[in-house]
Amino acid sequence: MGRMRENPRYNVISMRISDEERETLEQIVNTTNRSVSDIMREAMELVKTRLAALEMTQRAA
Repeated sequence: MGRMRENPRYNVISMRISDEERETLEQIVNTTNRSVSDIMREAMELVKTRLAALEMTQRAA
């Protein structure tokens, strides 16, 4: 039996990317020594942060 995780991840998402995007992703993986999944999670957080900042800017206007 596998170990219990604090934050289990059951959902799988797949996507199609171009050869150029794949090369870019591979460069990021090799440079950072991180997994594709970790990189994509960080990318989602960055987008979420940008959207929140944009929302704050629009509310202030």
